[in-house]
Amino acid sequence: MSRSDSDIANTIPTFDNANEQHHEVGLSGMTALSSSGAIRSGRDALIIVLIAVGLVAGLELWIELSGTRSYVLPKPTAIATALYENFGLFWPHAFSTVRVLAVGYSIGAVIGLFLAATITQMPFVEKVITPYILLLVTTPMIALVPLLSTQLGYDSLAPRIIVVALASGPLVMINAATGFRRTDLGKIALAKSYGASTLQIFTKIRFPLALPMIIVGLMVGAIFGLLTAVGAEMVGSSEGLGNRLVYYSSRVQMDNFFAIIVILAVIGITDYVLFFWIGKKWASWES
Repeated sequence: MSRSDSDIANTIPTFDNANEQHHEVGLSGMTALSSSGAIRSGRDALIIVLIAVGLVAGLELWIELSGTRSYVLPKPTAIATALYENFGLFWPHAFSTVRVLAVGYSIGAVIGLFLAATITQMPFVEKVITPYILLLVTTPMIALVPLLSTQLGYDSLAPRIIVVALASGPLVMINAATGFRRTDLGKIALAKSYGASTLQIFTKIRFPLALPMIIVGLMVGAIFGLLTAVGAEMVGSSEGLGNRLVYYSSRVQMDNFFAIIVILAVIGITDYVLFFWIGKKWASWES
């Protein structure tokens, strides 16, 4: 028996969303990485610089007038001087931290993306690994550093790399899996009607549409990986910026202490800017 034209029409997926507002998952949905948040002119940059200069000058004046001791809060000029004069001492530790972050984060991100792709294609796998992913997300990985250090060596990079991978990987996986699931089912149905394979649908539809969310996961994983690397160095290493924080704090060298914090802030901002640039280049179509 043939179906009526109206019945056939009801089975055909439509893509007319002109009158419907969608809030797509992506950079602008979870972070401030939107087009409105970017510096668009020299005037914007000048205002930001002037505000920063005003805050630093105000802090310098307040410390001077209040008579605050340097071991409590050093002046910004003292911090800048320590950063300039002792950068040769800081650099090897900064390199150690960045190396641990790069290796651990790379391992965690690759595994996270692989698991995200797997669980979106195989629901049974998701049921099996979900409890373990929740365990990794809710457990502070820094607590594993002393245990791993006793097995792998106190000054070994392996314990810190492992905890960074365990901390960043699940965040990448969760965000990427969310992106893979929130693709347009109409496009997938249309691709299947033309005989597209599962791999073709994933590479041509799911992955490109999920890319903004993947970039968000990579950015969050990188920042969280940095925090974990610093924490791991504070409790289980004789090198790295985290170790220097403990060292200078114990010796009440607060100018050097805050200089290390400035270096960590620069590394974190660099991560943010890097993924902002990647998002603008590869996922700008979302806006």
